[in-house]
Amino acid sequence: MKTVILIPARYASTRYPGKPLVELLQKDGTKKSLIQMSWEAAKAVTGVDAVHVVTDDDRIKAAAEAFGASVIMTPETCENGTARCAAALDAGAIEADLIVNLQGDAPLTPAWFVEDLIAAMARDAEAQVATPVLQCDPLTYGHFIEDRKAGRVGGTTAVFNTKGHALYFSKEVLPYIDPDKVPEADIPVYHHVGVYAYRPDALRAYGTWAECDLERREGLEQLRFLFNDLPVACVEVEGRGRVFWELNNPADVARIESVLAD
Repeated sequence: MKTVILIPARYASTRYPGKPLVELLQKDGTKKSLIQMSWEAAKAVTGVDAVHVVTDDDRIKAAAEAFGASVIMTPETCENGTARCAAALDAGAIEADLIVNLQGDAPLTPAWFVEDLIAAMARDAEAQVATPVLQCDPLTYGHFIEDRKAGRVGGTTAVFNTKGHALYFSKEVLPYIDPDKVPEADIPVYHHVGVYAYRPDALRAYGTWAECDLERREGLEQLRFLFNDLPVACVEVEGRGRVFWELNNPADVARIESVLAD
């Protein structure tokens, strides 16, 4: 399958304005912007034909081109990353069998997460969209609970059926676990990884549907696919000892820098 990775990035983030240009301390003492780290993560994926940063902001465009990225400009009206990827199909004259959305706030995404996603879409003809899920280790589960107690919206959780197709995604920690009965291992909570693979027709269809109530309440774009009855495959991936966390809030900078230091 001809595969193209798009990295949607916007400056006007509600929770963290200017987030793509935030610089993170690397293990060697240098700093890199979030968008550069995300681009480098995308470039590490094998079997991909092209990688593009997709934005509506000239500051992000200039920063991305400075480190060698290809940039596709899209309208400011794109309400989320999936809509921005849909707009990029025409804006960038993209022809591909599979479009991967590696969101610009997920610099810790290992290459094999995306490679497993691409392979899963090749196997599952029924799925129109796919996204990786990672079973929570105690540290990540603790971050989820810490964020919710502090009133912060952190990562997203996913629940899915026996086919591996999504039942729901939420910024709440699902399924609920009694605090006195949290297992020490095999925690039944799956962290949704901020990557999507779409078949082009599904991505184009997304832009024709109105925002659904669940999507608006949760702030999760993938719920529009479920609401319109398109199967979303949840592809379980292995952490292989790597800690995964997106940069959702300013508090996540220290968390990610701690992972980079280790």
